[in-house]
Amino acid sequence: MPAYAVIGGQWGDEGKGKIIDYLAGNVAAVIRYGGGANAGHTVVNDKGKFQLHMVPSGICWPGACGIIGNGVVVDADILMGELAELTSRGIDTSRLYVSERAHLIMPYHALLDRLEEEARGDAAIGTTGRGVGPAYLDKTGRMGIRVGDLLDIEGTLAPQLEQTLAFKNQVITKIYGGEALSLTEIMAQCTAWADQLRPYIRPTEQIIQDLLADDKAILLEGAQGTLLDIDHGSYPYVTSSSPSVGGACVGLGLNPQAIAGVLGVFKAYSTRVGEGPMPTEMLDQIGDDLREKAQEYGVTTGRPRRVGWFDAIAGKYSRLVNGFTGMVVTRLDILDGFPSVKVCVGYRVDGKDLDRFPANTSLLAQCQPVYEELPGWDQPTASATSLSQLPQNALDYVRRIEELVGCKVQIISTGPSRDETIEVERVIP
Repeated sequence: MPAYAVIGGQWGDEGKGKIIDYLAGNVAAVIRYGGGANAGHTVVNDKGKFQLHMVPSGICWPGACGIIGNGVVVDADILMGELAELTSRGIDTSRLYVSERAHLIMPYHALLDRLEEEARGDAAIGTTGRGVGPAYLDKTGRMGIRVGDLLDIEGTLAPQLEQTLAFKNQVITKIYGGEALSLTEIMAQCTAWADQLRPYIRPTEQIIQDLLADDKAILLEGAQGTLLDIDHGSYPYVTSSSPSVGGACVGLGLNPQAIAGVLGVFKAYSTRVGEGPMPTEMLDQIGDDLREKAQEYGVTTGRPRRVGWFDAIAGKYSRLVNGFTGMVVTRLDILDGFPSVKVCVGYRVDGKDLDRFPANTSLLAQCQPVYEELPGWDQPTASATSLSQLPQNALDYVRRIEELVGCKVQIISTGPSRDETIEVERVIP
């Protein structure tokens, strides 16, 4: 059996955690391939409600192992906290594996993240402050600390950390005016991480290849969304990794030919956390009402999310970048009761029409949405489990999104729980 990727089609927060939990019962492994603890996935099932930042969202299924791939930057404190909570709630975490090649988020990464954002002032990007960007910067700068280094603290980790911290402390104190960090304290922290994480550290690339060789299906869990991709998103208001499908191959050591399906997850409307242009953002009472009804606040930061109507131009772009073989539309139930709903079908700049998602962020900020308005629906879609339960106008809205993005809808989510799902077409055979 091959691999199936679940990828955010917008600016993140599309509901990937729920969809992964729904699909994970049919696979042997759920695998995170990028990002860090700046991703927050909410899972609601018969075992309760879980908010996960590091552990893959399929952890609640006893038949699926969880793998954190080499492309992830690991916040060891958050990971250990999640493992402890999951264990206390009866979830078996013994089948979680962490790549020895994954990089660690160190204490100086989080500090530098905050100091850099403060220094940017009005030009701040809106990061989560979790140290993800600085950790990726050290990875590409070839001065990172890897998870596997915890297995050889004296021979590998200690000399690398001593050299790196000396440099980082110069930056912290002389550039930002902060206080230097203690090598002794960080070494003690690393030793504690090693003691607790040692049972989980594995050569995950081989585990993944063995699963595929044994004809087992695997699920690739994206974090954030395509429009936050470091290469393909609205740069510089992006994350530091590649949430798009290309990141799955690099972040797992996976042959691209192994990926049989790429499922794009989209909210029935749009949201964004942090700074950067968002053409369909609603700065009115309707937007406020939608935010409150949907409780659009970040799982990781608690910040209110910006909300807007569905952007089909951005959606089509995302589909082209990832080669989506199917779509998921989530949170359709949030639009219940609106007298009408809108879809952005084009952009207009200085009176000229633009039918593509521009690379230039300044140009994107000037884009005015061209809307198509569709009738709303009074009957609820909430908790529907079959297409026959959807009001006709709601079904027409989904079909219109499908047509504009250019991809068939395979799943519709009608609530946060696992069973509040319409599987229009089977995703994993």
